[in-house]
Amino acid sequence: MFRATSAESLQQCTQPLHLALGVFDGVHVGHRAVIKSAQDYARQNGGSCGVVTFDPHPIRLLAPERAPRQLLASLDHKARLLQRMNMDFLLALSFDAALASLSAEEFIAMLQRAGTIASIAVGEDWRFGKGRQGDVALLRRIGEIHGFVINAVPPVMHEGERISSTRIRQSIRDGALANAAAMLGRPYGIEGEVVKGQQLGRTIGFPTANLALGEEQLPPDGVWAVRVVQDTVTWNGVANLGYRPTVDGTKQVFEVHLFDAAPELYGKTLEVEFVRYLREERKFSDLDALRAQISADAAAARAFFAP
Repeated sequence: MFRATSAESLQQCTQPLHLALGVFDGVHVGHRAVIKSAQDYARQNGGSCGVVTFDPHPIRLLAPERAPRQLLASLDHKARLLQRMNMDFLLALSFDAALASLSAEEFIAMLQRAGTIASIAVGEDWRFGKGRQGDVALLRRIGEIHGFVINAVPPVMHEGERISSTRIRQSIRDGALANAAAMLGRPYGIEGEVVKGQQLGRTIGFPTANLALGEEQLPPDGVWAVRVVQDTVTWNGVANLGYRPTVDGTKQVFEVHLFDAAPELYGKTLEVEFVRYLREERKFSDLDALRAQISADAAAARAFFAP
């Protein structure tokens, strides 16, 4: 998948372009419906299909007081999710004051500098341009003038309510990971770079990969059965998210122990899916008690993953 940061840099795509427009935080089931609409139309009519998104999230500039503190996926994580959907390209536009000042017509004119647009897919209530003046009706009028098709996709519902990134973030905060997974269309996970920790796990027989925590939404602290992905390799494991009250207690950390593997992962980016909540984090009397509990946690996680 080709990644671009400006419309002009997409000019190397010589085929007609089919665009899915949106923020797509988390690439949830509703987002996937918009993206699939673009893919289906591209498949039927020929051309290159990609996503146009924004970084940072527009609300952080337009209404910072309402902006979520944490997202469902960083830009790099979003790119990997889209690559798994076999997108041809990702255009991630820098959302700054200049972009925010463009009228709806100017925004589409900017996109047209990428090449010949054949179709645009959006959610049916998507708004764009300065003051959110643009809507699907305006898109259709512009499309009629310039010869491209607009595919407006209705919202996808879950339990009688529209799926949204806001709902999913709240489910994750509440620990309702099964509900979040139903709306995401996948188990929820975060990405992080493996960094050096205190290496205490090695001394008690459970080496861990310590992930740097970024801007992605975290579930409740505690011990989790997890699935870990690095490039094309997948492991099962057990993870602790929290403050390690037995040995430290001052800083939130995320430590992952992989089953039946001890690869060198420093500097690598891991995607860790939260598959099952095992228990709350708690303080133990000494390292021997901690070691015994980690052994029990690992056994519980292995039992969960067992066929």
